[in-house]
Amino acid sequence: MRVMNRQRVAASGCETRSTTRPAREGVRWVTPEACSGSRCKRDVWQRGLLAGKKRECYTLFVPAKQAASDPEDYLRKAMAARSARSRAMYARRGLAARSTLDRTTHAMLLRQLYLSLYEGRHFRKAHTVALQALELDVLPDVLNQDAARAALASGDLDAALAHLRAAARRGPASRRPFHLWTLGSTLFLAQRYGEAMAALRRAARWGTKDRPLYRAHLALSRIAAGEKVGDLQDTINALAEAPCGQGYGRFVLGHLAYAAGEWNAARRYLDAFVKRTGASRPALGIALEGEVRMARATLSKMTAN
Repeated sequence: MRVMNRQRVAASGCETRSTTRPAREGVRWVTPEACSGSRCKRDVWQRGLLAGKKRECYTLFVPAKQAASDPEDYLRKAMAARSARSRAMYARRGLAARSTLDRTTHAMLLRQLYLSLYEGRHFRKAHTVALQALELDVLPDVLNQDAARAALASGDLDAALAHLRAAARRGPASRRPFHLWTLGSTLFLAQRYGEAMAALRRAARWGTKDRPLYRAHLALSRIAAGEKVGDLQDTINALAEAPCGQGYGRFVLGHLAYAAGEWNAARRYLDAFVKRTGASRPALGIALEGEVRMARATLSKMTAN
């Protein structure tokens, strides 16, 4: 019989009687009459009908000795979750598990909880969780980046900049150029061009494969500050030919092309950036809302003229 919507039963140690359904690892198919555990009955989701006359439910069956999942198991489930709600559920279960919670797993579970709150646009709560994770001193540069995104989204620019500076200080040399570029791009959007140029010069000095992006963003900041950039076309060409010219690079290329008077190219780059960002995962879309607003404003200027 084909099941249209199966009623899910939470994992429990209740005794179940298998049916003829195809076996799946960790899953047993049962009828409601056979599902005798009180917790099992209590946790059935009352939604959906089944095709045919019979009602069935299914349970992720866990033997009594293994009923409590390890925090690492919940972390894997949270990282694989397809929704912010599921991610938060698994992260909280992992944090509440009775088994020993090592510092790294603790920090990563908090990070999954942070991501669920951030994607749900609960930015102040997300910032609080990121601060808790930072206290564990695990990947402090990555967690400072997380805290910066939440602070910026909640309107606290100063806190966001402090976190980004901390990320640049505490991160390994391989990630320092990225943190400096993120700091510079944030200052650029805040129209603090002098500080943005200082951060982007350092990023361009130490960057490797993404150096064309950092140099192009530095050129864009100089133009915004009223400076004249003599090698603008060379800068545009270098970024357009580099892998880092995709994604965020389209935002920078679009505005450099606009400054160079190449409006057709500017439209193409900015349209691609806006469309790609709109189709990205929620966390990235939220993080780039400032850039999307600026891109759309530039597109509107070209349309008006």
